[in-house]
Amino acid sequence: MELFAVPDMPEIRAGDDLAALIDERVDLRPDDVVCVASTVVSKAEGRVHDYDDFPPSPRARELADRLESATGDSKDPRFAQAVLEESTEIILEEPFLLTASRFGHVGVNAGIDRSNVPDGDLLLLPKRPAESAERIRSGLPAGRVVVTDTCGRPFRHGQRGVAIGWSGLPASRDWRGERDRDGRELGVTVQNVVDELAAAANLIAGEGDAGTPVVVVRDFEFGDHAGSDAHFRDVETDFVRQALREWRYDGGDGT
Repeated sequence: MELFAVPDMPEIRAGDDLAALIDERVDLRPDDVVCVASTVVSKAEGRVHDYDDFPPSPRARELADRLESATGDSKDPRFAQAVLEESTEIILEEPFLLTASRFGHVGVNAGIDRSNVPDGDLLLLPKRPAESAERIRSGLPAGRVVVTDTCGRPFRHGQRGVAIGWSGLPASRDWRGERDRDGRELGVTVQNVVDELAAAANLIAGEGDAGTPVVVVRDFEFGDHAGSDAHFRDVETDFVRQALREWRYDGGDGT
């Protein structure tokens, strides 16, 4: 398997045809996987906003005040309002906003970015990343597209690439029913392939001012496995989320 960045991608503006911009810069093969950072997808879809687009509600002011009290840092209630409007649930209110997005992703601040946004203050995630991935794929010779983002993980330092939308391949390999080297049947193993591809692509794309938001994965083979599009855990079986709903912050000494 080989990974390489698509060179010389320009600064993306609202209305730009991402598929065309990618296609003219690289010779793609039908079995390539094209991993596209959500930042450029959002910019092309006009998801750049100013703070003033989000007049704060009383709820947003309350959240900003609680965050400031918990962290000692000033919080803009307009940012809290943007998070509220992009979320279906605020799972944690302090010491940071952990939210569930409208398309199922759980992360900090509804994934709203404040870096590399030259035309505004805030960059929101794509509204429907799976549809974004399908739209990009329809304009490319490559048959598989993954829209990526970065986020932290429980019990780990740092951030990693994750998939928030995909098209042309299953989200997961299902190994259940297959056997290990000792002949034992696998009962629980489901491998999240799109997350692993996103993480690998993020190693090439980098962070900060790298300017390489599109990475091609070549010669990846899904293999002869059952596939699944299950990606975001169902709320009913997400026991960590259920536990967090009951957790209260106590200056770092909460239980």
